[in-house]
Amino acid sequence: MRMGVFLIAAGFPGRDAGEVLRDTVEAIAVAEEAGFDDAWIAEHHFMSYGVCPSAATLAGVALGRTSRIGVGTAVSVLSTRHPVDLAEQAAILDRVSGGRFTLGVGRGGPWVDLEVFGTGLERFERGFGESLDLLCAALDAGTVSAEGEFFRFRPVPVVPPARLRPVVACTSAPTVALTAERGLPMLLGMHIGDAERAAMIRSYRTASEGAGGERRGNGDGDPGGEGRGVGPGGGGRDGGAGGDVDPGHVGAAVGYVADTTERAVRELKEAMPRWLAPGLAGHVPVDGRPGPRRDIGAYVDFLCDTHPVGSPGRCAERIARTAGVTGLRHLILMVEGAGDHARTLDNIRRLGEQVLPLVRDL
Repeated sequence: MRMGVFLIAAGFPGRDAGEVLRDTVEAIAVAEEAGFDDAWIAEHHFMSYGVCPSAATLAGVALGRTSRIGVGTAVSVLSTRHPVDLAEQAAILDRVSGGRFTLGVGRGGPWVDLEVFGTGLERFERGFGESLDLLCAALDAGTVSAEGEFFRFRPVPVVPPARLRPVVACTSAPTVALTAERGLPMLLGMHIGDAERAAMIRSYRTASEGAGGERRGNGDGDPGGEGRGVGPGGGGRDGGAGGDVDPGHVGAAVGYVADTTERAVRELKEAMPRWLAPGLAGHVPVDGRPGPRRDIGAYVDFLCDTHPVGSPGRCAERIARTAGVTGLRHLILMVEGAGDHARTLDNIRRLGEQVLPLVRDL
């Protein structure tokens, strides 16, 4: 079982954004010391939910401060970026870190980001597949060119070259199918439960078989047998969601440990709404459509009931349940839920000392 940490760079009320970013890098260094396999950084624009606008940039800082742990983006928003520019950044991080970087990408949402960066709603709605294909081409070829609806340019050399396979955040059936058809691993968010994740993995397998057969892992985290996939040592494991090989999917979950489950749940229910309520309200649609609405209290209840939140034993039980129901063999834990940096670092250390040893052999 591969275990990582997931850092949203959460902007809890009263916290300075620059301080949060520095604390995020420190948390990754502590995760390395605590024995985690990797750390993943989220990316958000113009909102307090997450105050890191460039996950790849902060990943570069974290890679420079560590020596063993893998670092990934969860995710870089492809709808607001030029795919070749992002591929070049990923190649730099891969080469300079000695292969410790993993690029995670996602479609994002119909937010004001599309207006600010000039990429537009049409590319968000229709262009994700074209953007993803161009990104993959730039990460797997010596030269790249484009003749599509949204990108057109002559052949150019990719410097430095890199052979990487991105992970794709999947929140809808069309994105699951698109990802499966390309043989790429999925990143499944913490907002869904195990049954829904298992269903998405089954849908992925069906779509993959329809596209010519699921690409098998090679034991090195490479979902396609060429290039590198989700970190060293991932993939190639039996899955529990109705198939025989895990192509390297990653699942995100809240991870929070305390002496008792009651205390862990109480602390998160006290802290998380202060961040989630204003943070999620920061999603501003670009076209005037109603913004997303969520019952914050019910969402926190769901997170505490479903994810590894509680005593060490309960955290391990929840991880084992997720692995058994879904077949996932790579989980990343959002560890910032208390909203206090000292408590976050303590949480990472305790998870590493008291929970990871209980789940490594799953």
